[in-house]
Amino acid sequence: MVDLIEKKRDGQELSTEEIKFIINGYTDGSIPDYQVSAFTMAIYFKGMTEKERADLTMAMVESGDQIDLSGIKGIKVDKHSTGGVGDTTTLVLGPLVAALDVPVAKMSGRGLGHTGGTIDKLEAVSGFHVEIKNEEFIELVNKNKIAVIGQSGNLTPADKKLYALRDVTATVDSIPLIASSIMSKKIAAGADAIVLDVKTGAGAFMKTLDDSKELAKAMVRIGNNVGRRTMAVISDMSQPLGFAIGNALEVKEAIDTLKGEGPEDLTELCLTLGSHMVYLAEKAGSLAEARTLLENVIKDGSALEKLKVFLSSQGGDASVVDDPSKMPQAKYTFELEAKEDGYVAEIVADEVGTAAMILGAGRATKESIIDLAVGLVLRKKIGDEVKKGDSLVTIYSNFENVEEVKAKLYESIKISATKVEAPILVHGEITE
Repeated sequence: MVDLIEKKRDGQELSTEEIKFIINGYTDGSIPDYQVSAFTMAIYFKGMTEKERADLTMAMVESGDQIDLSGIKGIKVDKHSTGGVGDTTTLVLGPLVAALDVPVAKMSGRGLGHTGGTIDKLEAVSGFHVEIKNEEFIELVNKNKIAVIGQSGNLTPADKKLYALRDVTATVDSIPLIASSIMSKKIAAGADAIVLDVKTGAGAFMKTLDDSKELAKAMVRIGNNVGRRTMAVISDMSQPLGFAIGNALEVKEAIDTLKGEGPEDLTELCLTLGSHMVYLAEKAGSLAEARTLLENVIKDGSALEKLKVFLSSQGGDASVVDDPSKMPQAKYTFELEAKEDGYVAEIVADEVGTAAMILGAGRATKESIIDLAVGLVLRKKIGDEVKKGDSLVTIYSNFENVEEVKAKLYESIKISATKVEAPILVHGEITE
């Protein structure tokens, strides 16, 4: 191991066998933390070649269970978002592309941070559960084209160990390590093709467009190098996506979007990502054709119908689709009123996310219990005109004193006297 640390420190390329040796040794405990810390720091400074990145990814995939989706008919396309605030895309995209016979076999986790993960959001629907056996999961996808299962305990154990170590050794911020971490989980989950939604801006992991592009390229290359058709969309997270931030509130927003009545930015991003999923699944000959097909299943109601089938097949009360008030409801609502006339110039996404977490919409620690009813609904977005006294945000809370939340929101939303342009939603697409 000392020789390999030295080799990477000097900027040389490691072989496939050498990378496997490190990952296997770290997973089984024969290589200690302190040596792997030195190794990740060497990567941080010297980077990795494309071949090394692909080898590192596959070594982590092979460190644990791999989901076998070969029993599912058709091309399985997975979507991964690098996170953000109010990111409701999975809840919309699943039923939307499944309505076009694209199999969506989704493995999701619970969220740590601003709001819950996809599973937490779906549990706002009474009775819905993801604790299903693999056989049932495959059967549901074949029958309904969509199912969501909880993350298997032993998927990419090397990545879990490595991530925890990077977190405490200041090596999180390394493109090769981030890219291989994300891609190892996606590849172990068994998809044939992967659409990545790489966020950029204040609410994203990557704050600058250049860094987001570099990460997107790295992940697309890894995917394509290991035989998965992979592409990425770089989308804006300088402000929250859509209007709702919070679990039941986001499910309601997903329902509205599938009805064709959702926020413009969320709808547009779902159509963009969905077009790539449909195209990669070979259900359309071009992205333009794929988009038209998606618009049609929203118009004719079949995407909404697919959501009902999906929820009820996993024990959920599908009547919430017609009556969202059956989901958990907050006791109190408060309006955050504008203090002046002008235009919304900035909505700092991660700070707004923190305000939602203070209400109980997210987890500060693994042990935190999420309140599914609470959260925020934005009434204005960047570029919108406001008059003094207009509501900027509606706060949904189960406690009466929301002064801390209001103070946080006032700090995060800037009003300018001059008109401001709305940010670009999609900054680019990367296929190579």
